[in-house]
Amino acid sequence: MRVRIEDVAEAAGVSMKTVSRVLNNEPNVREEMRARVMKAMDKLQYKPNPSARSLAAQRSYSVALVYNNPSRNYMMEVQNGMLEACLANHYNLFLAPVSVGRERVADMQGLFRNFGPDGVVLIPPLTDDAQLISVLEQKGVPFACIAPKNAAGRIGVAMDETSAVLDMMARLIDLGHTRIGHIKGAAKHGACQWRFDGYREALKRAGIRFDPELVVQGAFSYESGCAGAQQLLELASPPTAIFAANDDMAAGVIRIAAERGLSVPRDLSVCGFDDTPISRHIYPALTTIRQPTSEMGRLATLELLARIKSPGAGRMLRVDHAVLMRESTQAPRRR
Repeated sequence: MRVRIEDVAEAAGVSMKTVSRVLNNEPNVREEMRARVMKAMDKLQYKPNPSARSLAAQRSYSVALVYNNPSRNYMMEVQNGMLEACLANHYNLFLAPVSVGRERVADMQGLFRNFGPDGVVLIPPLTDDAQLISVLEQKGVPFACIAPKNAAGRIGVAMDETSAVLDMMARLIDLGHTRIGHIKGAAKHGACQWRFDGYREALKRAGIRFDPELVVQGAFSYESGCAGAQQLLELASPPTAIFAANDDMAAGVIRIAAERGLSVPRDLSVCGFDDTPISRHIYPALTTIRQPTSEMGRLATLELLARIKSPGAGRMLRVDHAVLMRESTQAPRRR
């Protein structure tokens, strides 16, 4: 026989309203009372009825991750963090891919027509998509942004990506690299410009002349990393190190270096950005910048849930980075 909310209330010696507040993770519940309700739920193995809960509160108790990001590794990390926050707050999470072109607005409209989430989390490049944000604002749907170009008036989470690249470039330059290639990310991403700015500023601070032929356009995908590496390594004077704007593209660089008979890092140092699982699973392990992507997904979801519960709540949080020096970088060989 299914355990009801009334049974939990009776076992805990509280009202059904108190149990409901605990289930919804509302702040106006004393910790002693919250612990008593949680203990009763565990003892009775109570599982909330999603349909009844939604009808009672006129909410779907679900949030959506809206995306068209080409990096599956980045996506999975964000998703894992969001799922952690959702499970802790008795919310459901579903994925909502949208098209790259003109159909994206129709895809967003369909999301609310078919599923009606209480709110959404946007990741780059959609986090700055004016049309999609306009749809959300017109519908009055709360949303949180991860790494927006313009954080003014937004809630979510971001990191100082320019400073992160400055730190990693300084490590490469300290190793003795002066001819450093860069594969940029997709132009519509704020990350593309922030990471390029860090690259240029690091060269400037070290007194190294910026050479535009060492910079090629990528798209944050493995394939674009392969194409960018081919272009850079075919130069008459190729780089001794390549900084790719994410780990997927850096993995592509390592693949092309191997195809050309180059040893990483003996002949070519390679570094990326994000510290997604691929950076640790490939050989040699990738020097990269740790962007706490999973934690960013979790924090953005928590800020979104706060906004859902209270229209004035929610903040734009900042997280720290770390430079992880691994096996893919070393001092350049003398030529």
